[in-house]
Amino acid sequence: MAKRFHPGYDHPLLARARACTVCADHLPLGPNPIFRIHPECRVALISQAPGRLAHQSSVAWDDPGGRRLREWLGVTEEQFYHATTFAVLPIGFCYPGKGKGGDLPPRPECAPLWQEPLHSLMPRLELQILIGAYAQAHYLGARRGKNLTETVRNYADYLPAYFPIPHPSPRNGIYLRRNPWFEEVNIPHLQQLVADLL
Repeated sequence: MAKRFHPGYDHPLLARARACTVCADHLPLGPNPIFRIHPECRVALISQAPGRLAHQSSVAWDDPGGRRLREWLGVTEEQFYHATTFAVLPIGFCYPGKGKGGDLPPRPECAPLWQEPLHSLMPRLELQILIGAYAQAHYLGARRGKNLTETVRNYADYLPAYFPIPHPSPRNGIYLRRNPWFEEVNIPHLQQLVADLL
């Protein structure tokens, strides 16, 4: 089974988003918008921005972080990559480049341009999984906690529309060891919600 996030759905808005070059002058590897939208999707994965490997392969979450994310969701690789199962809608569609402490933040031009219009193409969407601080800041705004840990710990405050989680990157291993409640309490609830929707 091909892992590439095949659109599986054509719409003029998607064609414009795939061809977007608004941030081209600021992207070290050039534009390569990586996202997936389908009107049948009921769950959206909203993260920061694609990493360098995703930029090179045009496949989101095909890395150790993606494997952990699938474990957290309780889904198979086939379910994860099916065109109508999960929408993939990062805050920034293109790899923003490398900074001193990891990848740079998503470009600020992207979310205001594409998030709301692309959401409008998914009338059945019920759950948005907010992966990391940038997604949580964009969608929760002043409702989020004083930091990511507080927001994630109080995830039930944002249901049924949103479920905030930390990034599943292996670099977050220390965070998970310091906060074992996340995998003991939050993850079983997340898996049940996803199973019910799928």
